[in-house]
Amino acid sequence: MSATRPTLLVLRALGLGDLLTGLPALRALAEAFPRHRRLLAAPRALAPLARLGGAVDGVVDVTGLAPLPAAPPDVAVNLHGRGRQSHQVLLAAQPRRLVAFQHAEIPQTRGAPRWRADEHEVERWCRLLVEHGIAADPTRLELTPPVAPVPPGAVGATLIHPGAASAARRWPADRWAAVAHAERAAGRPVIVTGGAGEIPLARAVARRAGLEAGAVQAGTDLEQLTALVAAAARVVVGDTGIAHLATALGTPSVVLFGPTPPALWGPPPLRRRHRALWAGRSGDPHGATIDPGLLAISVGEVLEALAGLERTLAGAAA
Repeated sequence: MSATRPTLLVLRALGLGDLLTGLPALRALAEAFPRHRRLLAAPRALAPLARLGGAVDGVVDVTGLAPLPAAPPDVAVNLHGRGRQSHQVLLAAQPRRLVAFQHAEIPQTRGAPRWRADEHEVERWCRLLVEHGIAADPTRLELTPPVAPVPPGAVGATLIHPGAASAARRWPADRWAAVAHAERAAGRPVIVTGGAGEIPLARAVARRAGLEAGAVQAGTDLEQLTALVAAAARVVVGDTGIAHLATALGTPSVVLFGPTPPALWGPPPLRRRHRALWAGRSGDPHGATIDPGLLAISVGEVLEALAGLERTLAGAAA
């Protein structure tokens, strides 16, 4: 860490969606501490996107709650969670100041803001900062897309992302294929994306939908995936990081929610470019089997949401 500038160290060692929902808070910290070297403790794979956000100077490669670099930061901010372990990881770095939620077992958090279970993820971290005396605007979610080439078929396409981190949040592949087939039948180009471990799923969806092999754009790096989402005309996705990427880039989207209510993790309700579908049931977002609420969402509902999105966008352009 820099010996000439004070350091601000932010812990959010989670995934893509977590980084993007934390972006307004990161921007608030950048403005509140302009002379500090701002470091984000997060997985190295997120570094390109963190740099695009313009709020951090560097990424300290951390997975989960591994120990942080030993050099004491001037300010440490816990955007990771409210638990004892994440607080202790930051306190072990010996910061002069800790910005965090209150925890009964951590004396250094006495009098700090209290956690609210029913709060939207974006609002939560901005409120944490505000109650610590740091101004924060939760609407500052926008992300500038990277300058990266994409295949011609991706421009203006319907991007379908069938994967998710847990089985509970994965809509069935045959339903994704039905949506892809309907979009193709309507004359719209379709691409199917996925992470490195989701290539077989993406290929299966494309094959069932009758798409050509070039429609599969799975296994790309995060920068390329961001460029694909930015180039698309619309995104259809489950409750996963790509949904937050579509929100950040302003790409119209339909997002399927199962165990987690969109009021906690969904696109901001005032943004008319995005539609959240939810059957009204809550469950375990990390479950090993598909959530019944997600199963309750039909192919017809998704296609109607896409049609409604088109009507809204056409009306806005008129």
